[in-house]
Amino acid sequence: MLRDQTALCRRLVLFAFCFVSGLITVAADSPYRFFDWTVTYGDIYPLGVRQQGILINGQFPGPDIYSVTNDNLVINVHNNLAEPFLLSWNGVQMRKNSFQDGVYGTNCPIPPGKNFTYIFQVKDQIGSFFYFPSLAFHKAAGGFGGIRILSRPLIPVPFPEPSGDFTVLIGDWYKTKHSVLKAVLDSGRRLMFPDGILINGRGPNGASFTVEKGKTYRFRISNVGLEHSLNFRIQGHQLKLVEVEGTHTVQTTYSSIDVHVGQSYSVLVTMDQPARDYYFAVSTRFTSKVLTSTAVLHYSNSARPVSGPIPSGPTTDINWSINQARTIRTNLTASGPRPNPQGSYHYGQINVTRTIKLVSSAAIIKRKQRYGVNGVSFIPAVDGTPLKVADYFGIPGIFRVGSIPDSPTGRGLVLDTAVMGSDYRGFIEIVFENRENIVQSWHLDGYNFWVVGMDGGKWSPASRKEYNLVDAVSRCTTQVYPNSWTAIYISLDNVGMWNLRTEFWARQYLGQQFYLRVFTPIKSPRDEYPMPANALLCGRAAH
Repeated sequence: MLRDQTALCRRLVLFAFCFVSGLITVAADSPYRFFDWTVTYGDIYPLGVRQQGILINGQFPGPDIYSVTNDNLVINVHNNLAEPFLLSWNGVQMRKNSFQDGVYGTNCPIPPGKNFTYIFQVKDQIGSFFYFPSLAFHKAAGGFGGIRILSRPLIPVPFPEPSGDFTVLIGDWYKTKHSVLKAVLDSGRRLMFPDGILINGRGPNGASFTVEKGKTYRFRISNVGLEHSLNFRIQGHQLKLVEVEGTHTVQTTYSSIDVHVGQSYSVLVTMDQPARDYYFAVSTRFTSKVLTSTAVLHYSNSARPVSGPIPSGPTTDINWSINQARTIRTNLTASGPRPNPQGSYHYGQINVTRTIKLVSSAAIIKRKQRYGVNGVSFIPAVDGTPLKVADYFGIPGIFRVGSIPDSPTGRGLVLDTAVMGSDYRGFIEIVFENRENIVQSWHLDGYNFWVVGMDGGKWSPASRKEYNLVDAVSRCTTQVYPNSWTAIYISLDNVGMWNLRTEFWARQYLGQQFYLRVFTPIKSPRDEYPMPANALLCGRAAH
């Protein structure tokens, strides 16, 4: 076994060396971390009944990725499923390297029985993120895991090193097999309400976290679910927020935190209560039926098992959540992973070059439910050619830049391979306007953006007077409250083809997404790395 692992590492090192030396220049002090993952189906029992889950190296959830700023990650993924598979990296920016993003528009799927090696650098990043399977509604079967990117040793962190560091993956879950859920969507119907909430892949009191009295621990909480916002809290303990999706935050203390689908938060918790066991509690937010699940916080010298009522969540008043969201701000005194400290980039003093307004759309098309953005419901290219691959080789007829407008047109929903063009180095404003009675959640691959404003009603240019232009939080996923709007600023400094999508996975699957093509006519590895030597080719690119 040791001989086989050594041989694998040598092959991966050689491959990585050839890749890097042939395509890009990487700092000599940026180490490589190697992962060899096998993806299979297996029986899991998260809610007490047997169902088919997606395992990585036999684990559900999958293994955590531990890394440090600027590490190069080499992740060899063997697909032992009977269908194509891809992994995507929620929040990892893939600087100049959208070929590694792992979504339909950028990568050819890994065929059954084959493997693909992702190679990317966590360039200038810190923080808490997660990975997940992006195709065929696989996300409803598992295949997800945590990602943590630690600061380099010489970069100060704005809090003492905690005594422990835990990944907490929370999300809504169905007992129904993922392929059946997919068939429901393919038939044009909507999914039923989920069956429960999982905490690290387990149902009520299935997960536990062992701590020592008097010490402080970091909990990295990610909502890896399919649709619902969740509230996280710990019985008898306070949560000090310190980081959101790669940004050190003002250290505000909360009794509970709303984590909307696709989002990640880091909190510090001090074990300052009597030695016993306490509930972790996670509940759905803003749903007529409230689902709650629990885990156990176990003091190592605990004298009593968990007991008492499960701590209740906050008021259902949407304003409670909005007010909490507005208190999440960037810590301007903290050092960051980039050469300049966080906050020295004065985003509020940059002229916006373009405003884009995005509104969700829904309609029945050919007797099937579809969702879209600005009147366009995304469909993949007919021949299966990824958009990024087609763009790289100049293959015509795969997509049309401008096939989705900058603002809603009022026309009916249409099907198209939606791509929005944008210029490298532009500085843009995107306004998400929610005209529904649900909380929406939106994510952009390849970027963090500043969440500069959110409020009820419709957005207008006068709304800019209320923007936070000093210390808005920088993140990659944002919520939009019912009948409300959220505005973000983005510096388009990452060339590539980037997926902008709803994090409501059924809607994403049914077309509520598009690709933002950040383009420069100059072909230089300083701006974008060439296609990797090991890239899989499919569709018209394979001919």
